Amino acid sequence: MDDELRERVEAAGETAALFNALKHGSDPDVGAIMGPLMGENPDFRPYGDEISEVIAPIVAEVSRMDEDERRDRLETLAPDRIAELEADDEGDDHTLPPLPNAEEGAVVMRAAPNPNGPWHIGHARMPAVIGTYKRRYDGEFICRFDDTDPETKRPDLDAYDAIREDIAYLGFEPDRIVTASDRLETYYDHARELIDAGGAYTCSCGGEEFSALKNAGEPCPHRKKDASVVHEEFESMVEGAYDAGEMTLRVRTDIEHKNPALRDWVAFRLIDTPHPREAAAEYRCWPMLDFQSGIDDHLTGVTHIIRGIDLQDSAKRQRFVYDYFGWEYPEVLHWGHVQLDEYDVSLSTSTIKALIEAGDLTGWDDPRAPTIRSMRRRGIRGEALVESMTALGMSTSDVDLAMSSVYANNRDIVDDEADRCFFVRDRTDDPAVELPVVDGDVPAPAAGQPPRHPEHPDRGDRTVPAGRVRLESSDLPPVGDRVWLKGYGPVRREADALVYLDADIDVVRDGGVDVVHWVPADGSLDTLLRTVDGDVRGYTEPGVADASIDTVVQFERVGFARLDAFDPAGTDEPDGPTGEEELVAYYAHP
Repeated sequence: MDDELRERVEAAGETAALFNALKHGSDPDVGAIMGPLMGENPDFRPYGDEISEVIAPIVAEVSRMDEDERRDRLETLAPDRIAELEADDEGDDHTLPPLPNAEEGAVVMRAAPNPNGPWHIGHARMPAVIGTYKRRYDGEFICRFDDTDPETKRPDLDAYDAIREDIAYLGFEPDRIVTASDRLETYYDHARELIDAGGAYTCSCGGEEFSALKNAGEPCPHRKKDASVVHEEFESMVEGAYDAGEMTLRVRTDIEHKNPALRDWVAFRLIDTPHPREAAAEYRCWPMLDFQSGIDDHLTGVTHIIRGIDLQDSAKRQRFVYDYFGWEYPEVLHWGHVQLDEYDVSLSTSTIKALIEAGDLTGWDDPRAPTIRSMRRRGIRGEALVESMTALGMSTSDVDLAMSSVYANNRDIVDDEADRCFFVRDRTDDPAVELPVVDGDVPAPAAGQPPRHPEHPDRGDRTVPAGRVRLESSDLPPVGDRVWLKGYGPVRREADALVYLDADIDVVRDGGVDVVHWVPADGSLDTLLRTVDGDVRGYTEPGVADASIDTVVQFERVGFARLDAFDPAGTDEPDGPTGEEELVAYYAHP
């Protein structure tokens, strides 16, 4: 990294850190600002490791500032970001740019998923952005299932409902649900009109034969067919009279167009594989996505389309059809792909499905899977994901979503409501150990009384029985040294016991005495904590059994987790991977 780039990184990093701190009302985090920083500055991306080292001391310096200092400094560096914060304070979301030529109450946008499986995290970006624009412009949100490929991108019947659930989890409700496989007759009618307009012809060329003609800029011999012949052959396609690959319907474009991909592209083809939906199972003549999507966008009144930068040719192909029909094409915005850190599994529906089928993942909600279902089961709120997705903006470059930014947003949401509890991990490299607590200078209390929430004394305290306790072995001090059992008090380690001491909290404040979490050896719940990095076993304090399933708690010094299943009485098997745990919890984040 040269000096000029380093200066740019330092300036952009300081601005991002200040903005992050002021927006969330907390100290900034390197991981939380890396995603937006890389998204807004794509030339930084090759230097990712170096950049995190450059901005770390800057983030530390911002952490030492108070709010007024942060605001004054940001106003000096980037007054436009101050305006953005003030707009957010008024309830307006301006992390996304204005839509071009958008009118209040007249914006119609669509998410168009292929329902070949539940959504991975990257899919959340489209409904997050569309839903945000809908609210800003008082517009309309359409969910359209583009399911017109029953073979190579075969729909999954469970995915239709799963995707609707994912949209609801993100906090949005589509105004309309459209299913393309219900609309074959509409596409056929428009194909017939296109033939009458001279915009389409039937072609029986083999794939290689047509490709050679296209690449040479030479017209297919079938281009000269009379419209009556084209109609006749297209009706035979609709009736399934041809074999797959024997006949297609092509849109007549410019055979000498500088982009070969736009030359006389296929609008309809024949597929022998039946569609999995019963209502569409009898059809064999299927529209290609560019034709189907283009027709539907017009008929449903879509005003603004967002699509990947890699799909720029789609708009160009569809414009030929729109020109034949005399339609006005919607406004189009392109963006780059979203890339995630943290996960070992790629953002690919087919990859995730294969791992599930192979038994490497337990399902779409496995915490190791980068899916929306997994996020939901881990107790991460949809609004936290939406905020992170909209913060990526609309860059045409690929952008990195740092999961730490999602976690920071979620922490802001759940921290206030999440009661605290102790969870002692029992890991191979850090096993739990048991020792009795015995009287020392003064009698040892029978139980600890840690608060349910340190900032909400009105919620009261938890009662955690002592007597004999479990700790993580790394928390156990050397013989003769002291440690503070959180919510209980100070103890000194002897060879085979923890001796209760007469000391106050000043021994912690003065340094040298660590505060650790613990659970009773008797009565704590055998616990399985499912995480992105794999399952962790341990023990949870017994009072957590009074909580309800779906409750999010904070395991002190470990992180937030959602209670998934428990059976403290041992009467039923919990819904856990082995059926033996008294408590199963899903780890959310630190």
